[in-house]
Amino acid sequence: MHGIIIRLAQAGADERVFALDQQTLIQIGIQILNGIILAVALGLILYNPVRKYMANRTNSIQTKIDNSETMMTKAQELIAEYEFKLANIDKEYEKVLEDGRMKAAAEEKIIIEEARQEAERIKKDALESGSIERERVRLETRPYIIELATLMAEKYLTDSIDKEAQEKLYDEVLSELEDARWRR
Repeated sequence: MHGIIIRLAQAGADERVFALDQQTLIQIGIQILNGIILAVALGLILYNPVRKYMANRTNSIQTKIDNSETMMTKAQELIAEYEFKLANIDKEYEKVLEDGRMKAAAEEKIIIEEARQEAERIKKDALESGSIERERVRLETRPYIIELATLMAEKYLTDSIDKEAQEKLYDEVLSELEDARWRR
């Protein structure tokens, strides 16, 4: 056994631990080639998809930033518009009140004109009915007035004229009435 160990020790001395010869350079070249192949394979399999994912994520984040900037400018515009409206609310309030007053004045004129026309119509109707009523009363009272005038004339004639003059006057009127009847 002792002989085997010595032989192994001698055989091991012939083997190399580290030498810079052609075989070591080939092995280093193969390992570098394996590393490059591994890097290219991993780059194709993992790096490109991760790079695409990161690019997409960067684009979506940039889009969100742009949208938020746009929203911020719109919000600033709305705030400015709101502040402008708040500053001008008194003017708008006065404008609305003035419009209301103008509409009310126009309505008032219309109502007053309608009331005036209605009053004129009522006045006209009253005058017409008054004139009709006057005419009716005149026609109704005419016979009474004639009778009263006749009675007064009779009383006056009876008191102021004697019997003989009455007879003479009666005959004259009677003859005139008879002549008037025949002429028609």
